[in-house]
Amino acid sequence: MSDPKNTSPEHEFLGVGTSFTYGLQHVLTMYGGIVAPPLIVGTAAGLTGAQIGILITASLFIGGLATLLQTLGVKYFGAQLPLVQGVSFAGVATMIGIATTGGGFNAILGAVIASSIIGLLIAPFFAKVIRFFPPVVTGCVITIIGLSLLPVAVRWTMGGNSNAPDWGSLQNIGLAAMTLGILLLLSRFGSEGIRRTGILLSIVLGTILAYVLGFGDFSKVGDGAWFAMPEFLGFGMPTFHLSAILAMTIVMIVTLTETTADIIAVGEIVGTEVDDKRIANGLRADMLSSAIAPFFGTFMQSAFAQNVGLVAITGVKSRFVVAAGGLILVFLGLLPVMGRLIAAIPTPVLGGAGLVLFGTVAASGIRTLAKLDYSQQKNLIIVATSLAAGMIPIIDHSFYAQFPMWFKTLFHSGISATCVMAILLNILFNHTNFGSKIVSNKGNTVAVLPKHEH
Repeated sequence: MSDPKNTSPEHEFLGVGTSFTYGLQHVLTMYGGIVAPPLIVGTAAGLTGAQIGILITASLFIGGLATLLQTLGVKYFGAQLPLVQGVSFAGVATMIGIATTGGGFNAILGAVIASSIIGLLIAPFFAKVIRFFPPVVTGCVITIIGLSLLPVAVRWTMGGNSNAPDWGSLQNIGLAAMTLGILLLLSRFGSEGIRRTGILLSIVLGTILAYVLGFGDFSKVGDGAWFAMPEFLGFGMPTFHLSAILAMTIVMIVTLTETTADIIAVGEIVGTEVDDKRIANGLRADMLSSAIAPFFGTFMQSAFAQNVGLVAITGVKSRFVVAAGGLILVFLGLLPVMGRLIAAIPTPVLGGAGLVLFGTVAASGIRTLAKLDYSQQKNLIIVATSLAAGMIPIIDHSFYAQFPMWFKTLFHSGISATCVMAILLNILFNHTNFGSKIVSNKGNTVAVLPKHEH
């Protein structure tokens, strides 16, 4: 184990067993999120059940490899931070549109390849926006990440499938409440080790409790292949359509924005320096993984916000823990039976743990926002407007229904909406000359900022 006194928190190695234990927590936290996009898009594209199964397996496998690249890193690729990678949810609506009206499933794969290559080329320039991310911006983004994920936990709590007859039943909500209760008791009375693995233990104990009470269906875990290698070009050659590529390029910009926000957020939580070089390395890892993914039948990759919350709530900041989670994802991609086992965990169990997990992300953002000086009215205006903009798509997904597709793609996510709004308002209030006293800074004219915003 590395000496923590001489090691930056993200570079600390906690040992193989401990890393895989905490890594499993990360997998359980994001598993529903990584399988949902291929399930939704595959169904909309008219794929068979077997094909959707292959799609999910490929998503787990590539997500694991992408996580390894992001956490361990090679020259120019990987932020070397505890970030879990997986299929981005930002492009689901666009991919459904391409599948149904713009060339079919193979056109999705081609559009992802082309837009990811574009993203790979612009990543270093995109990373320069780091100077526009002071605490007033990062605090808003981290807060909205947590708030935007809470509806996911609520849907899990209600049963996960709104068409199911038990949707919102007292039994589902009661199971989630019991899981939440287990987590709270472990956090209150457990040892430090138990508190750090509280999310994992609450999910395991909640699942056992659910099985005893007759929840969940584990009968199909053994059905189907136990081992399966992802197939190269298993869905045929990608096809390239200009309209589909343009649509996915907008999704790519959103993905770069959200991944940048997640890199900054996890850097803030870990307490390590995040500069434009590190962001560029992280974005290049994102886009390289995304460009390769379609050859195995899956989609654009991005950092998972819910796992940023897990880093915050556990205090486990080692990137090697998340790398272990990446290995588990690769393993699940090769062993569909393990994936089926995790998929059988009742969603109310995940919902009970998710309420605390995602709420912790929002709390981390609030902690950052608490550092601001609210006697400066501009800080109050930036925070209020940015959070309000981010809440709009969370409250009502149809708000932007009449807007152009590029606008809907950019603002349908509360995270990207808050990020864009906070950056623009920060530029308006803190980086423009009119209405502010200005000073010379190494030959450049900049707005005078309060001490905490420099």
